Amino acid sequence: MFSGERFALDLRQCSAPRVLRVLDPFEVGRAVPVAGGALHVAAAGSPPSEAEAVVLAAHGITASHMGWRTVARELLPRRPGVCLLAPDLRGRGRSASVGPPYGMAVHVADLLGVLDDAGLPQAVLVGHSMGAFVVARLAAERPERAGAVVLVDGGLSLPSRTDVDPDQTLDALLGPAIARLRMTFASAQEYMAFWQAHPAFAGRWTEDVEAYVRADLAGEPGALRSVVSEAAVRADGTEILRDEATLSALGRVRAPLRLLRAPRGLLDDENPLISRAMLDAFAAAHPGAVVEEVPGVNHYTITLGAGAATVAAAIAAAVDACS
Repeated sequence: MFSGERFALDLRQCSAPRVLRVLDPFEVGRAVPVAGGALHVAAAGSPPSEAEAVVLAAHGITASHMGWRTVARELLPRRPGVCLLAPDLRGRGRSASVGPPYGMAVHVADLLGVLDDAGLPQAVLVGHSMGAFVVARLAAERPERAGAVVLVDGGLSLPSRTDVDPDQTLDALLGPAIARLRMTFASAQEYMAFWQAHPAFAGRWTEDVEAYVRADLAGEPGALRSVVSEAAVRADGTEILRDEATLSALGRVRAPLRLLRAPRGLLDDENPLISRAMLDAFAAAHPGAVVEEVPGVNHYTITLGAGAATVAAAIAAAVDACS
């Protein structure tokens, strides 16, 4: 279990904990046993056992907990009593060796394991992109564990045709995000250059983005590659497109609900993941939900850039709503 003693020990090992907390909010990590291995869970803020509220954040389909760094930095000064738990989902980050099986039901079981390991009966559930589908299904199937739900540019049914191979749909939808999983790189610098040329980060490169990218790299020089499992991405992506239990989950969520939308897409283009029609349909079906468009951001920078402050404010409001 995450404990105050564990947090204190890690802080004592840091020569300047106050500075480090600003530079890297995720000072503590823990391996949580799950089916098939151990899930790496990063923690920021107060220890779970001492926190005024706990936020459990699930990342996107080819991401890791590092995608929450900027949000954590914005959130914790607003709510110093909050604990933010951010696991690397199986097949990603430092949980890359966990699995198969993959799929939304397995991710839900893993997140329940994280809550149980920390001794938490309930948390505010936050999900970005694929993570939004995961937390929506968790909230729908185990409503007593969801104090509130915040969906960040995800969780709504994506356009899909049953007569088209789901792998082709994923390749078209995710573009370079999935193509890079098959690529190799001679050096970390070459991988950095690949990401720096990505339209989503053009002119928006930060230390958090660099840390996010470096954490994604594995292997030996000359054959470096993304640590993300393509098998995990394809299995999870197929369920997001086709699985009825996943697609219907949002309609069964009864916890206070907030949705944030990025008006620009994965390539910083005019093809957002959530279209205006999808957003309007969601708002009509969930009149009690808080719906917000975050201006000037794309699917990445809504959490790893200019949108982080708005996401943090939404999480803080969700904490207040269930306190």
